[in-house]
Amino acid sequence: MVISRLRALYEDDAPDSHRFRYGLLVFDMATILFIVVTSFLPRSGVVEGIDVVLGLAILADFLARLAISRNRWKDFAHPATLADLAAIVSFLAPIVGEGIGFLRVLRTLRLLYTYQLLSRLRADSAFFRRHEDLIKAGVNLCVFIFIMTGFVYETQHWSNPTIANYVDALYFTVAALTTTGFGDITLTGTSGHLIAVIIMICGVTLFLRLVQVLLRPPKVRHDCPACGLQRHDSDAVHCKACGTILNIPDEGRV
Repeated sequence: MVISRLRALYEDDAPDSHRFRYGLLVFDMATILFIVVTSFLPRSGVVEGIDVVLGLAILADFLARLAISRNRWKDFAHPATLADLAAIVSFLAPIVGEGIGFLRVLRTLRLLYTYQLLSRLRADSAFFRRHEDLIKAGVNLCVFIFIMTGFVYETQHWSNPTIANYVDALYFTVAALTTTGFGDITLTGTSGHLIAVIIMICGVTLFLRLVQVLLRPPKVRHDCPACGLQRHDSDAVHCKACGTILNIPDEGRV
């Protein structure tokens, strides 16, 4: 009975299930906000208590997903699952030690896993349907920036006086990503240099992808019934690949 109810919440197409999954997305975003805000605060019993509560909530979500999984070994090896495990351990750091606190930034990968909501967003939001590629490219870039900002902060703030908080780490990350390189903040040590290289190579790639989407003529997603081509001009009548009539729905039609 419990497994059936959990599977319904995580997988069904009912309104309650949709609200539950949107709630999980809000929880993920609130968790990320908490990570950023607490980087400016001294460690205290209250903050560590909230850490434990968040860790237990993520653990409950992890166990629920594992319980309803039809292929547990495959799902267990999924990057988002491994990120959840790292986040669980790091949020319970008051119990097991603060030295692994940097692992909590991996929780950001859950935003990528929430792409399971894409079909629901397409159904619920006309804005999302029109700008799906742009939103996905922007989310990819933002997630990468946040992950790298977290790693820069967690690996440098103990030994690098120029990285005092997340804002300093974000400033360096964006400067490195755009190859501006002001030079007022630099990363120290071999690990710092490697992080800077990753930011410059991967970040520029994601940034160029976002620019490409911005400059590309707008397209709509509609499966061609004959050849399966998905991307078409918004006013297309025939498929460019095979000539089949498309009948693309017009949201502006009354």
